[in-house]
Amino acid sequence: MRTLDPDLAAHLDGGTTTLCRCWRLIRPDWAVLGFTDHDADIVFGGTTFRAASGLEAAEATAELGFAVGGGDVSGALSDAGLTADDLSGGLYDNSRVETWLVNWNEPAQRLLLDVGVIGEVRRADAAFVAELRGLAHRLDEERGRVYAADCAADLGDARCGVNLTLPAWRGTGTVTDADGRSACLASGLSGFSAGLFAGGRLTWLTGANAGRSVPVRSHALAGAGAALALWEPAASAIAPGDTFHVTAGCDKSFGTCRGRFGNGANFRGFPHLPGNDVMIRYAREGQAGLDGGSLLS
Repeated sequence: MRTLDPDLAAHLDGGTTTLCRCWRLIRPDWAVLGFTDHDADIVFGGTTFRAASGLEAAEATAELGFAVGGGDVSGALSDAGLTADDLSGGLYDNSRVETWLVNWNEPAQRLLLDVGVIGEVRRADAAFVAELRGLAHRLDEERGRVYAADCAADLGDARCGVNLTLPAWRGTGTVTDADGRSACLASGLSGFSAGLFAGGRLTWLTGANAGRSVPVRSHALAGAGAALALWEPAASAIAPGDTFHVTAGCDKSFGTCRGRFGNGANFRGFPHLPGNDVMIRYAREGQAGLDGGSLLS
């Protein structure tokens, strides 16, 4: 049960109200932005909620129990608010959003309506619609370990133990040619075998994308250079001369863990555990693996 500020309660009981909605957005890098659907800026709690963003809220839902509630918020893309490059670059992914009901005539009279995170962001022309997910969406995420043939660790994390700062697993490249925002040719990576960086991570050091990271989809040799394709388009156009760091990738299989990285002892999957296909397939005379013995023999 929510307890209303007495002054706000009196305002709501009055014949005329001066109410608006405000959104405080806290990005993963701890940058704080404020937006409001009022026609003038509002300041409270150390945050300026800017009217120039043109934000407005659509219908929101709330659910009982553990069902996920939420809503949408829409607005215009602009340098003063949220830019297309920032959104496409993932700068606001999983940002925390506080939704406030505020008396714009007396900002001290306010009520925190909801707290959520930004989910899917849809863009069209010069506008966007951001999904606001309630905190219960965390209950839909996988937690703990599961029985699977693939490794549950991420390459280079504490459970994996591979040191990605070693020269064998990390390279520095310079773009020599680019295909839009999703692929490029680069020099400086000739000492690495094809496919090493597939599934790895590329971090831009210079250029319009400096400081941003993106996962690598594929890595092939191209003459004396390397051809890299990215899973997500870069926020800004890739240009010749842009430099980057790129780290090795892993397909999370036991063979790659043991063969490429020599890290089989830290493998966090269950490659020797029979799966459903083994349990339900028909037995054939002379077929190995159905006598109760090791599947690796």
